Amino acid sequence: MKWDSYLRGYQTFIQLEKSLSTNTVMAYLHDVKMFIQYLEASGKDLQPADVELHHLQAFLKWVTELGMTARTQARVISGMKSFYKYLQLEDLAQKDPTELLDAPKIGRKLPVVMSIEEIEKLIDAIDLSKPEGERNKAMLETLYGCGLRVTELIDLKISALHFQEGFIRIIGKGNKERLIPIGKTAQKQIRIYMESVRKMQTIKRGDEDILFLNRRGAKLSRVMIFTIIKELKEKAGVKKDISPHTFRHSFATHLVEGGADLRAVQDMLGHESITTTEIYTHLDREYLRSTIIQHHPRN
Repeated sequence: MKWDSYLRGYQTFIQLEKSLSTNTVMAYLHDVKMFIQYLEASGKDLQPADVELHHLQAFLKWVTELGMTARTQARVISGMKSFYKYLQLEDLAQKDPTELLDAPKIGRKLPVVMSIEEIEKLIDAIDLSKPEGERNKAMLETLYGCGLRVTELIDLKISALHFQEGFIRIIGKGNKERLIPIGKTAQKQIRIYMESVRKMQTIKRGDEDILFLNRRGAKLSRVMIFTIIKELKEKAGVKKDISPHTFRHSFATHLVEGGADLRAVQDMLGHESITTTEIYTHLDREYLRSTIIQHHPRN
């Protein structure tokens, strides 16, 4: 089954023409490879152009039996739809078998959010007697203070810090640039880290402009950020199931609770659609109540 050339072309397409992040590219490729695995396991020697709707429906039944959740199934369908869109654009398939493929209905899951007190507990749990302590404190203040994604945090460059103007420049999903206000607390902690820790390091070639570095003077990995937060959670005694993304959710929720305009929050988070941002209003019923009272003509 010769799908390799199709996958190479698809990878180039979503990397260059769609400007998707490395993680999204890997996820989309993984979805198509999973379908290839299914075809091989079921003894079906098909080319992409030979695939029909019933093959995809049988594939979905197969992944359901493997224990895949509805949310993951929906993502896999999205990956397959993207793959066939590429094949049609390149005239490699005449029909799109994913066109009538229905994604399973999934309820909108409200994100886990930490209280201000829980965030302070985590930050207070950092051991500042160690060099990485100042770095970790600066990272957490930046995560919470700017609502960054993990990839945006580890890719943050010194040249993107515009403290005089009170902004940082971020390259987010789809290679889109946005400016995010950064508060005095995060600015102060970043300066402390740069002066007392980073300045003393031997920096790996190519990472000179990366802000947050590991002990070897190289860019941090996503796994390292998850590990740092997991260890701090245990140390601080925070019971919630949290991750680096929880800081982003907390940033947005606390802004909405404080009365921030939803469009402004959307811009800061880099959401393409306001409906993605609206999930944070579900976390604050008081915000909804006050909005209705303020704007409804009968009130």
